[in-house]
Order: sequence, then C-alpha cells, then structure tokens
Amino acid sequence: MRSVARIAFALLTFAIAAYAQEQVPEPDSYRTDNYRAPVPATLKGARVLGTVEAEALWRAGAAAFIDVLPHPPKPPNLPPGTVWREAPRSNISGSVWLPDTGYGELAVVTEDYLKRGLARATGGDSAKQLVFYCQANCWMSWNAARRALTYGYANVAWYPEGTDGWREADLPMADAHAEPRAGD
Repeated sequence: MRSVARIAFALLTFAIAAYAQEQVPEPDSYRTDNYRAPVPATLKGARVLGTVEAEALWRAGAAAFIDVLPHPPKPPNLPPGTVWREAPRSNISGSVWLPDTGYGELAVVTEDYLKRGLARATGGDSAKQLVFYCQANCWMSWNAARRALTYGYANVAWYPEGTDGWREADLPMADAHAEPRAGD
C-alpha cells in the first residue's frame, strides 16, 4: 500500500510541477531575482528540449552543452588557516561550465567571459548547436540561452530539466571544472 501511495504522490507532484510550468509566462526581459522558481515552457527563438532530445544531441555529438550553474565563491571572512574545499559539481559529460553567466544582469567582465566561452565552445561558428542548462526550475539557463540569441547564435536550445533531469534518467555525469576566467 505504501508503494502505491508513493507512486500516487510522485505523479501528483509531477502533474503540479508540469501545470505550474505551463502557467509561467515568458517574460520580455531577463529574470533578475528568485532564480530557483518554476520556469516558462518556452523561450522565443530557441528550441526547448526534453531529456530524450537532449540525450540524442549529446550522443550524436551534435551540440555544445553549456552549464551555467553558479560557482559558489570562497567566503571572504574565513579565519586564517581555515581549509576551503569547493563543493563538487557534476554536470553532463563533455559540457563547458561557464558559471555565473545566467544572472539577469551581468558585469562587463562576466559578459566577456560568456562571449569568449561560447566562441571557444562553438569554434567561432555562430550556427553551431548550443544547449544551455543548469538545474530544474532554474532561470539561469533560460537567461543565458536568451543572451546567446542576442549575441547572434542561430541554433540555441534550452534544456530546462538540466542536471536534475539528466541524473534522473541515469545518464552519464562527469566532475565539472569551470572554464578559467581572465586572470585565473
């Protein structure tokens, strides 16, 4: 009986999440706060992918996958001698991790970092397929994909399920290392 209740609860949770996503309107601009919230089902000018479509592109090597999950900085006021260990990040194998590039407003240096990272990921080909992701219900990938469209990238896809959907499908993950920034 417990397993039936768990299945029913999971289905109800999924249905509520799907309904909420359908109800989120696509904004006219970038999302600048509350980044972990239900996202819209669309992104004008971009293709929205489910896990099956994202996996097919990944397996074919037909796209550059761009992870935009933020990178937590080292706390500035750690006592002397404190050992700092960064939280590990696993992402879709072969992805380029460009952390902090999905915020609604970017500093000039961060925007330059994003532009350089995309140019490297595409080999300078603005027609190369790009797939942006973060985690489920994360506006950062939506913002970054939208921004890539404004840079002239013509083949932009957004994978809103991100690493959560990928992990749930038991697809290959890898330890992530952020692309170096200027001065790193």
